Amino acid sequence: MTKIVIDIETIGIEFESLDYESKEYLLKYAKDEAEQEKIKQSLALSPLTGEIIAIGMLNPETQKGVVYYRGGESDVDFTENGIIFRVSSEEEMLINFWKDIKKYKQIISFNGRAFDAPFLHLRSAILKIKPSRNLIPYRYDYQFHCDLLDQMTYYGASRRFNLDFYAKRFGIASPKKEANGSLIDKMFKEKKFADIAKYCAEDVRATAKLYEYWENYLKF
Repeated sequence: MTKIVIDIETIGIEFESLDYESKEYLLKYAKDEAEQEKIKQSLALSPLTGEIIAIGMLNPETQKGVVYYRGGESDVDFTENGIIFRVSSEEEMLINFWKDIKKYKQIISFNGRAFDAPFLHLRSAILKIKPSRNLIPYRYDYQFHCDLLDQMTYYGASRRFNLDFYAKRFGIASPKKEANGSLIDKMFKEKKFADIAKYCAEDVRATAKLYEYWENYLKF
């Protein structure tokens, strides 16, 4: 086993659960109520104000993988299209992730260096879990961590697009047809936990397909 595609889904913590000083700090540069609301809605983007609710892993060579996901009392483990879905707490997800990731030589992600990897590292530290390896090595060496957003933009030399846009342009089934990242918080509040897990699975599948294009036609 040499390659693994990874992706995470996150939600923000409740803003009102923060202490007074933290709330003041986050909102101090907001010019009006609209900007304050935007900040409150963006808490899922930081591991200091958010938490992981799903971690997806897919071996692009076998098309088999696992999604660890936060579920409710009625949610159970299941398997679908070669992917095992396992109900887990955030702590269990991270423990299993760091155990699994040691088996692979190359990590593949989309914007993983800027988002997924730092989130995984910092949430692990907050929960006192020791990472098994560094997911953010030297940026210009794709052999360990191939971030396709870096590769498709030539390390920022050209315009950035989201995964949905790249998928459509390359004729890949978009993972955003049933949901998108901006709806994850709403889905979580509606307790659509399995749907979030399946959405995460589609993200890693689309990333794996995009990787095929990069490896076959763009890699040098």
